[in-house]
Amino acid sequence: MSAKTVEAYQRDALQFLAFLAEHQGGKVSLARLEKILPQDVRAFMAARRTEGIGGRSLMRSLAGLRSFTRYLERRGKGKVAALAAVRAPKIEKTLPKPIAAPRARQLANVDLRAGEERAPWILARDAAVLALLYGSGLRISEALGLTRGMVPRPGKGDVITVTGKGNKTRMVPVLAQVLTLIEQYVSLCPYDLPDDKPLFVGARGGPLSPRIVQLVMERLRCALSLPETATPHALRHSFATHLLARGGDLRAIQELLGHASLSTTQIYTAVDADRLTEVYRSAHPRA
Repeated sequence: MSAKTVEAYQRDALQFLAFLAEHQGGKVSLARLEKILPQDVRAFMAARRTEGIGGRSLMRSLAGLRSFTRYLERRGKGKVAALAAVRAPKIEKTLPKPIAAPRARQLANVDLRAGEERAPWILARDAAVLALLYGSGLRISEALGLTRGMVPRPGKGDVITVTGKGNKTRMVPVLAQVLTLIEQYVSLCPYDLPDDKPLFVGARGGPLSPRIVQLVMERLRCALSLPETATPHALRHSFATHLLARGGDLRAIQELLGHASLSTTQIYTAVDADRLTEVYRSAHPRA
């Protein structure tokens, strides 16, 4: 356990003890801790809620309290049973934050990084990776897991097979513009790219690290004045959201993303509520 985690747990325990002292009077002793009731813990968490503390922070607080009481128990200082009887708070689902379509397309523009002292082949590589993430909705691990032989040459095909979570494979379409960007990168790359080796390589010829792609996005965020939520994974969110906005079928989007359950894909319906309202008004007989 890191020092920061220990610090956070101690802080949470102290906040709980201060809450008990304020609302129940007097100092809180170890003997008093053993007698706390589940409703005492719930009251503390409700008070934290009124202060604007979210579900994740409350969950961490509860984990900190449980860690603190386990520490006391190991040292023979008593057992606090009430904490085990309290359910962890629900964590609010965070909606994906897509990048606007014009900005997402601009990310593959090499000219945006013309001022950087980077080799032309590296700029072409980065543009190809980002275009692939947005154009096919891939996870970064899926894109970097592609070999040269898995990607068709322009005019020789428009589908790639990727391996996603759980080692499951799926076929996804790839745009001609994306294939062109990949070919531009391949033609400039100073390293051999055999069909059975990674398509995207780093500056020294080894497999490209996801961290490098993340750093590229950080630089482009500044160039395009994008928020911090504009990450490589946000391109996957953008892919799904923009497809839905153009009338894409939710089940088809599920297949393209490689989601095991449709409920995972349905999060995008909350993002694009305007589109759903438009569909309802144009399709329902009574609308």
